[in-house]
Amino acid sequence: MHSSPEHSYFSVFKDETKLDINYVPPRLPHRNHQLNLLNQFFRFTVEKPGKMAQRVLITGKIGTGKTVLSQHFGLNIVKEAQEKGINLHYVHVNCRECRGSLFMTLQQAILNFFPRFPGRGYSAEELLHMLMRALDEENAYLILVMDELEALIRTAGSDPIYSLTRVQESRLGAPQRLSLICILREPKHLDMLDSSTRSTLQRNIIRLEEYSRQQLLDILSDRVELAFRGESVSEETLSFVAESAALEGGDARYAIELLWRAGKYADASEAPTVLPEHVREATASIYPTVRRDTISSLGLHEKLLLLGVARSFKQRGTAYLPMGEVEDAYAVVCEEYGEKRRGHTQLWKYVRELSVLGIIETDISGAGRRGKTTLISLPRVPASDLERELSRALYVKRRGSCAD
Repeated sequence: MHSSPEHSYFSVFKDETKLDINYVPPRLPHRNHQLNLLNQFFRFTVEKPGKMAQRVLITGKIGTGKTVLSQHFGLNIVKEAQEKGINLHYVHVNCRECRGSLFMTLQQAILNFFPRFPGRGYSAEELLHMLMRALDEENAYLILVMDELEALIRTAGSDPIYSLTRVQESRLGAPQRLSLICILREPKHLDMLDSSTRSTLQRNIIRLEEYSRQQLLDILSDRVELAFRGESVSEETLSFVAESAALEGGDARYAIELLWRAGKYADASEAPTVLPEHVREATASIYPTVRRDTISSLGLHEKLLLLGVARSFKQRGTAYLPMGEVEDAYAVVCEEYGEKRRGHTQLWKYVRELSVLGIIETDISGAGRRGKTTLISLPRVPASDLERELSRALYVKRRGSCAD
């Protein structure tokens, strides 16, 4: 009796760690200007260490690259300092994870110098002076990054930041060893600080705008090259992920997570490539947005139109459908259900209403197509799930629920 050959495992990934939230990529598309600004603000640390201290504020919404920008800068400047024999440290602390506590924030910094430092028994003020003493003893310099600074501001107000920015004043003539990078989403949180403390943070501000769809596509293309096997993610799928993330406010973090999850769904279905349907499944697993009551509230012909859309996406495996194909798919469904099809103008109204509900998205086709046509996409729900839900709702309707 011959044993059956083992089932070989195939993955679309070659290194999925390159999609991890903590991974710092070698390149930051569309953040070169901001990276150059950071380098200029901190040139003194590698050219004239100890001559001055710096304070920089980075602001931007979730997913605009604040954290990765700072970390990328930190890796590079510490490497440059080491090459010049300068003992420069970069410590990145998340204030929310430190529960808005200055003590816990400083403890993270001091552990760089004293890994066995006790977790209690000192005040935050004492820790700050111990940190400065440690920097003196090691002839070291520190760039302390306080991410999600709003957590510290909400918990303790101005005092912690005032202490950090003014610590050098009690060290007249001593080298200036502590610089700060403060990261927060909205500058409005600074209004909770007193004017003196606020002014020290507002001198050097780097504002990060939301990524556009094209910028997200560039970021994702870089990550695909690092994380996936060749040809396992098509341009269409990649464009679909970028569009979905653009709809979520240009959030690159969301885009990268969505790409990773879509890869996981591809692996689970043993598919050799990541398809738009895997992206829809991944989207639904993050934000299940199309609820059963939303479907049931649609009119009969909206349901028929949407069923045609769902079936077409399921059969074709594409990310986008031209309006003409949507109308053809709707006509087929109308015939199946014995309903007289509505005209082009009425279908346009249905499409607009479904778009307002967030079930579908519409866009005008770009380069590569003759003439311009409206493209329909289904970014937030798997086509198979939508088809199943609509078939169920239409079955109930057929059995005698209220007429359209």
